[in-house]
Amino acid sequence: MFKYFSITALLLFLTINIVQAKPLPDKVLMYGKVVDQLTGQVLEGASIYFPELKKGVATNNKGAYQISLTPGKYLLEVSYIGYTLQTINVDVQNTLEKDFALNHNVVENTNVTVTSFLRATSSKRTPTPISILRKEDLFKGAATNFIDALSKTPGVTQLTTGPAISKPIIRGLGYNRVVVLNDGVKQEGQQWGDEHGIEIDEYNVSRTEVLKVPASIIYGSEALSGVINIVSNVPVADGIIKGNLFTNYQTNNQLQGYHFDIAGNNHGLVWGFNGSSKKASDYKNKYDGYVFNSKFSELNGSAFIGVEKDWGYSHFIVSEFTQKLGMIEGARNEQGQFTKEIVQGIGNNVSIASIPATDADFSSTNPQIPYQSIQHTKFILDNSINWGTGKLKANIAYQRNQRQEFGNVMDPTEKSLYFDLGTLNYSFQYLLPETNNWKHTIGVSGMNQDNKNKGVETLIPAYSAVELGLFFYTQKHIDQLYLSGGLRIDKKGIEFNGLQKDYGDLAGSFGATYEADNNVVYKFNVARGYRAPNLSELGSNGAHEGTNRYEYGNTNLLSEKSLQFDLGTEWSNEHISIAGNLFYNMVTDYIFYQKLIAVKGGDSIIVKDNKIFYAFAYHQQNAHLFGAEGNIDIHPHPLDGLHIENTLSYVRGVFNEAVDGSTNLPNIPTFRWISELRYELTNETNNYKNTYLSLQLDNVAAQNNPFTGYHTETKTPGYSLINIGLGTQVLNKGKQLFSISLFAQNVTDVAYQNSLSRLKYTDENLLTGRVGVFNMGRNFSLKINVPLQFN
Repeated sequence: MFKYFSITALLLFLTINIVQAKPLPDKVLMYGKVVDQLTGQVLEGASIYFPELKKGVATNNKGAYQISLTPGKYLLEVSYIGYTLQTINVDVQNTLEKDFALNHNVVENTNVTVTSFLRATSSKRTPTPISILRKEDLFKGAATNFIDALSKTPGVTQLTTGPAISKPIIRGLGYNRVVVLNDGVKQEGQQWGDEHGIEIDEYNVSRTEVLKVPASIIYGSEALSGVINIVSNVPVADGIIKGNLFTNYQTNNQLQGYHFDIAGNNHGLVWGFNGSSKKASDYKNKYDGYVFNSKFSELNGSAFIGVEKDWGYSHFIVSEFTQKLGMIEGARNEQGQFTKEIVQGIGNNVSIASIPATDADFSSTNPQIPYQSIQHTKFILDNSINWGTGKLKANIAYQRNQRQEFGNVMDPTEKSLYFDLGTLNYSFQYLLPETNNWKHTIGVSGMNQDNKNKGVETLIPAYSAVELGLFFYTQKHIDQLYLSGGLRIDKKGIEFNGLQKDYGDLAGSFGATYEADNNVVYKFNVARGYRAPNLSELGSNGAHEGTNRYEYGNTNLLSEKSLQFDLGTEWSNEHISIAGNLFYNMVTDYIFYQKLIAVKGGDSIIVKDNKIFYAFAYHQQNAHLFGAEGNIDIHPHPLDGLHIENTLSYVRGVFNEAVDGSTNLPNIPTFRWISELRYELTNETNNYKNTYLSLQLDNVAAQNNPFTGYHTETKTPGYSLINIGLGTQVLNKGKQLFSISLFAQNVTDVAYQNSLSRLKYTDENLLTGRVGVFNMGRNFSLKINVPLQFN
């Protein structure tokens, strides 16, 4: 690890010195005012932000701003809470005066900044479907983890194992087919496991971009279905120190969450740190009562320091995510009570007995065996350096994921499984200067990875992996037409159990966006992606707890390949906004597991630790997926605060040839329709502003097309949940004291099972005859945020 850091640090040192040795262009001044378009009232604290530069300022008490820049063309974002965000391109070659007039949030922000395409660009002009989730959006809802909060985004769902473990699925594809980025670094944990989630601090997320297309061209293998780009580190304007104090309480599982953050900027020296904690006891629902061992706790923190100068910026970030969570087995006695295992007897005459869980067990926040303990540490060096008239971006990171599973009641300290994964990520990109409306980017990215097994059991072998990719990406603007595309070549090598497996492939994309006028946009995109098999698929050899599967890897697996077509349109006026997307995705050599047949016929059965497991191995089959997402937001004028919004998502996944009599792909979400009636008060008072009230109906259709091969999945009834939200900002003499959000989830306390909940397949309740564990029942959430700001 230190060898790689030494090399990259030397390269960066030389690069910075070379750039600084060159004469830098003179700085120019941009200044102006930000006002309310209707009243002309100045907006104090409005943000003027340049995403590519990670640089911005806030308006003073007269609504005025000024910022010094290196001459060039930039994408600028102007925002103020409660107002429609403005995204425009500015050409700053000389001193420039630029005023802005912002509207109240009549129309949802359909034109926001996107940074996932290497250069900051407008979401309206990207040819691919993309969704943006801001910190304010997270504040208005209720969730038990970050992916849970993201799952209401069109085209995004979650595969869950209780409230603490959620894995993202984009348009029917999940696991290692989705890349999760955090501050420019690909998150590397144990994504392959059903009981493994995403180690992201929900309270420290500033904004999230969701790309719903194969993005292997930029992010390499595993971006087969899309990318979730999470931004946590956002430096503040020069001369400002600002932060937040935040708390969240949820009634169903007594969740208590706390967060603080503070950041400053003193003449280009930027810094910040934050911390979060979260604790929850067992959740409950109408059918199961309290679900034993669904409790969890988190303790997270991060800090950054950096410089922002004429030559660019350099930020160093360190973060730590720790989590302890129970693993729900769903075992119950004949009276329908959840049971736990205890040791009884003394000396050498001891045995394990099952007894009913008590009220004290349910209310505790300390998980019992079996449980997981997770620690994820990251070090990131993020740089952007002006190189002549272009820009060099360099991101180097090291992360260590330690996942321990404790499952021996006789010896509670024994680590049944202990994965210790170390990953070095690096990415270098050169953004060539814009010429004749062409924007070219060349880059190289790669990864060195090493995984050790330190537990008494082995599910996957120890391994090492190396990955390297080269890519070219370009964008072209011709009047109302915006084109983009490129190519990438990758090589990946994996070594385990004395075997060396090598993979390599090409990725490419081409997209076009046409702005017919200010109200209508048409989009088309075609992309080819790929994914190399992971170590679970190649080399697993062990019992997978909670699934009744004993899994064997398949060293003959090929890379998955994807070819996806997207067609979309957006239309809006002052009364209504409509957006729709259609997609068709052909996946070659789709990887899945299938049951093995015994030598003498019948199921292959393995007995381990007095438990019966069915033997499965990984295989491949061609498949295709298709579907659509749509959004309609009605905001009739002059009732500017009224929104009637409907969001629809549909995906269908099918094998080209039936597998054990079933043509349906596993883990495919069902049709979902979210309908929301929301009213936002546009008239501010001396005591309140940005007040809203919402009523939401979340409809999830029945899963009548499960993957029934080898009894992997069963049909699941549909359900409808009613949610209510209320929030406001409390003021004192025009200054915000705090924000408050109340959210009632599943108000009618519906007992339901999501088809993508793995708890659906736990043991039968012998008292009621119901199979599996149900999702969370009625839940009330209270959130309070206190902003802090100092000059």
